[in-house]
Amino acid sequence: MPVNMFLLFIFFFALLLLELIYFKIADKYNIIDHPNYRSSHNKITIRGGGIVFPLGFLVGAFYLKWEYSYFIVGLLLISFISFIDDVKPAKKRLRLLFHVTAIAFLFYQLDAYHLPFYWLVIGFIFVLGTINAINFMDGINGITGGFGLVTLITLYYINKQVVLFTDEKCLIISIIELLVFNFFNFRTKAKCFAGDVGSVSLAFIILFFLLQLIIKTSNITYVLLLLTYGLDTAITIFFRMLRKENIFEAHRSHFYQFLVNERKMPHLLVAGLYMFVQAIVNIIVVNFFSGSAVTLALSIIFSTVAFVLLRVMTEGTGRLFAIKV
Repeated sequence: MPVNMFLLFIFFFALLLLELIYFKIADKYNIIDHPNYRSSHNKITIRGGGIVFPLGFLVGAFYLKWEYSYFIVGLLLISFISFIDDVKPAKKRLRLLFHVTAIAFLFYQLDAYHLPFYWLVIGFIFVLGTINAINFMDGINGITGGFGLVTLITLYYINKQVVLFTDEKCLIISIIELLVFNFFNFRTKAKCFAGDVGSVSLAFIILFFLLQLIIKTSNITYVLLLLTYGLDTAITIFFRMLRKENIFEAHRSHFYQFLVNERKMPHLLVAGLYMFVQAIVNIIVVNFFSGSAVTLALSIIFSTVAFVLLRVMTEGTGRLFAIKV
């Protein structure tokens, strides 16, 4: 079934309207983000603007004739608990229960339960870790919306030009959702932040498409489409462990936070740098990588060494290793 451009045009403005309605609701019920010592912003801003991601799929489900219904159920579950967490912090066990249940629906949609048990365990850990990484990285204007847009446009290109792995309309719907969100967030003074509902649901959506692609092609090097976020999260955890910090406590030790808070670089410039680097990585992966595990391992090792050296040169050993010089 060809893409109906008129319906997609209507869909864009419908989501724009839903986002504006949400702003009114959030303002009335005080769903806002107050700056604190960990924040990279200094003004009160509406939280949860990323609610447009699950709402978009809920509206789009009728256009898609409820294709991928188990994925949509999982998305709504994980978005629901994340939105509750944006309004009032939810208990960790309850949040984990919703996340695991949502991932169970995701894996059922992917027909993954015929795989060996150890692959399912690895898959659960990978999905949980990636969702948390994308959530942790959502700290400045434009970074998550920009990263998501680069990733989804790459996946759309792969689906169109390299290998058909999913319904084209689903990818277009996801891209439209990001365009609507970025209209309000990719600004010097953001109208809204994604909130947990936004970053977590976007991660869930990206992982759905990415896992479809990997299952279809058996090409594990496609996980490098998550490289910039994965590196910043993993290396930050590594340095925090070296400093004997509690890695489960909130912080502002990510590299992007250093660039914004310490180097005083504009949010959108930093977000643009992350987008640019990820876009270059994506071009290399799509055009030159064949799916070898050795290629993936060497790429991760090289990228990790390069990123660690970059952080040492820019941040210094005193900050990263807590070494007095």
